[in-house]
Amino acid sequence: MSPILVRPVREQLEHDRVIRLLQARYRRRFLVGINPGGEQTAPVGTAPDALYPDLVLTPTGRGKKISGIVEVETGESVNTLEALAQWVLFGRLPIEFSLYVPASAVETSKRLCANHRVGVTEIWTFHMVGDQIRFTQIFRSPLEAKLAAARSAAADARRAANPPARRPAGKSGARPARAAAAAKPPAEKLAPATPTPAPAKKPPAARKVVRTSR
Repeated sequence: MSPILVRPVREQLEHDRVIRLLQARYRRRFLVGINPGGEQTAPVGTAPDALYPDLVLTPTGRGKKISGIVEVETGESVNTLEALAQWVLFGRLPIEFSLYVPASAVETSKRLCANHRVGVTEIWTFHMVGDQIRFTQIFRSPLEAKLAAARSAAADARRAANPPARRPAGKSGARPARAAAAAKPPAEKLAPATPTPAPAKKPPAARKVVRTSR
């Protein structure tokens, strides 16, 4: 049972009946521990951080590693508080998480899972047909997709908690040399100097020829 919810007696009886029906269904493939009502006999994890979903699925062989968990909700418990208190925590576990909700709460359940990034692998509905309870699967996602989404969410949380540090400015508020060089306008090319013309040479003076008589 949710720590924040006290169900009406009628809903609690329906809730525990669904748990026991599911126990019989899953028993074909798993060892099934249940936590109906206020019982806490099948934990996931260790105290003080242990979680108590409605059903805990363990392989039938020698392995004792938990394969999946199942949570059953009723009309009163499909709400934001329940999603944040339990669904989000169950969705973070690296195992299958199946959610069972009344047929009337399908759209609300999908919206809550999407809004709060709940790592659910299956969503089922249940409804009464006479004295029988019928189950219908309405959503299925591979476990690998859930694990990938969890890694992405964890990376986003780390980036939000540790934003990248800004580079410090240079001493005395000066810009880094590279930035200053990029900002400095290119130097103008010097035009070649015009050579000074050499002074014109005077033509040589004509020699005066003196003729002498013999």
